[in-house]
Amino acid sequence: MALRKQDFEIDEYYHLYNRGTEKRIIFLDEQDYKHFLFLMYICNTQKSIVLREIDELFDRGEAIIEIGAYCLMPNHFHILVREKIENGISTYMRKLLTAYSMYFNKKYKRSGKLYEGVFKSIHIDKDNYLKYIYSYIHLNPAKLIDKNWKEKKKKNVNKLFNYVFSYLYSSLREYKDKKYKIINPSKFPNYFENPSDHKNKLLEWLSFNNLENT
Repeated sequence: MALRKQDFEIDEYYHLYNRGTEKRIIFLDEQDYKHFLFLMYICNTQKSIVLREIDELFDRGEAIIEIGAYCLMPNHFHILVREKIENGISTYMRKLLTAYSMYFNKKYKRSGKLYEGVFKSIHIDKDNYLKYIYSYIHLNPAKLIDKNWKEKKKKNVNKLFNYVFSYLYSSLREYKDKKYKIINPSKFPNYFENPSDHKNKLLEWLSFNNLENT
């Protein structure tokens, strides 16, 4: 697996993303999504991971990165992170993507690379852009029911909103239930303290058509 050459700075925020090679689907069923989410939690540690030895009593210890938002889509993913320790992001993504690729290839009896090169990253150095990324990531699932919703002046905002808000594979569920496992909101600006804050901001983006692509 190719490694990134970019350095990440401690206490800085980054938008990480990647997709399947040749835009292939990387989550084929519910088990795939759940396994990636499981790995997102388990791999956030300095400990060596041997999956067959992990049970419900596993203590991962201190996290090596902080995660503020995520969304898994059929052929790609988005993760908003904060670098916590030196090489934390690189170590985390190496563990996560290697472990999932091994799982996927074994399950589907395939070989070769699963992702489109090394993961991509954008440094978020402005407060308004950081706030934008929260909504951008959480609104990704809207494309699954209307891929051109951003360009449309007339759209079913309530339908899009209800789909996004009930989507099972994004951190929005952790935020609205206030049951934090993968994410750690306390290490990010307190933009969305209450579920109603998320609702209002997502409805605003959906209604005003000004969420740009990144």
